[in-house]
Amino acid sequence: MRAVDPAVAAAADKLRGGSVTRRRLLAGTGLVSASLAATGLLSACADDKKAAADAIGNFPKTPNWKFVFVNHVTTNPFFTPTQYGAEDACKLLGCSYQWTGSANSVVAEMVNATNTAISGKADGLALAVVDKTAFKAPVDQALDAGIPVVSYNADGARDDAGTNRLTYVGQGLYESGYALGQRALTQVQSGEVVGFIATPGQLNIQPRIDGAQQAFKDAGGGVTFTAVATNADVTKGLSIIDAYAQGHPNLAGMLAVDAGSTQSIGQIVKKYDLRSKGLKVAGGFDLIPETLASIKAGDLDYTIDQQPYLQGFLPVLYLYLYQVTGGLISPPQTNTGLLFVTKDNVTQYQNTQTRYEGSATDVKLVERSGPIAHG
Repeated sequence: MRAVDPAVAAAADKLRGGSVTRRRLLAGTGLVSASLAATGLLSACADDKKAAADAIGNFPKTPNWKFVFVNHVTTNPFFTPTQYGAEDACKLLGCSYQWTGSANSVVAEMVNATNTAISGKADGLALAVVDKTAFKAPVDQALDAGIPVVSYNADGARDDAGTNRLTYVGQGLYESGYALGQRALTQVQSGEVVGFIATPGQLNIQPRIDGAQQAFKDAGGGVTFTAVATNADVTKGLSIIDAYAQGHPNLAGMLAVDAGSTQSIGQIVKKYDLRSKGLKVAGGFDLIPETLASIKAGDLDYTIDQQPYLQGFLPVLYLYLYQVTGGLISPPQTNTGLLFVTKDNVTQYQNTQTRYEGSATDVKLVERSGPIAHG
């Protein structure tokens, strides 16, 4: 056997898998010069390189799967990071998504969008199940057609998911409302507390108000809790909260279970200087800039982060894995968590502008340093 140039042997040793083996290169090709090594390798690996170019990461080549998100408030800024999450997951996995539904929580419009996605042969559906009866038939129809379905952000009633979806990705809604009430009880033990809700009965936020009410009930004592409807339109909701505050000058607490109402509470507390008039606690949900500014100023005590980015990223990931494995990987139920943002940690949110919280569009690395907080 003729001597093999060391450069050829070294190149062969770098091969991992594929249709080319070290033995084939060294014994079968007859390459004996370093000048021919690169040419031989490129030629022998052509099929492997084409396959690698067609694949995403370490996954096989797939169709251009399209996943459809059906949302109840498609233009709400809360869902900006949710859409970024879906976009980033699609870019990572080589698929695409559509954002559709209703701008004003009209369930019939959401059902129509779901049916359109099914008839359009979507490769997967992610639904905000804000009604425990309206989506059962469409979800069954999708599953019968071989279209995987997950829910996100809302998952029917506490005791009835309302659909046969494969899984839910989102916050434990009743539990988060209960935590909202428990947190308030550390600052107020008597008096009148109001809880504002934009769309009573809709199951993305109704479980929260139920949980908050139960927290006060379980505590006993002298707190009177009243739930008050605002509006999905933030401007209209602000007017309702304003009028309520003027009509109830002795409020001990103001809470909200949706982003718009939370933002409005902060504005009203500042407008009427309610802290100087006996208001002991004010809090709510989500991370829109106005809410964070109110926490920094002391007009709100806290808000709850529920990781909206993950509510877009994970449904895409789960639907993709379901499709790429032929259904062998069934998506797990995922609670995206509950984190209180207070004056102690709000600066980090305000100073870090990222798509992960919906405050920026740039794709960038968010660097951090120092110890990680722990118990």
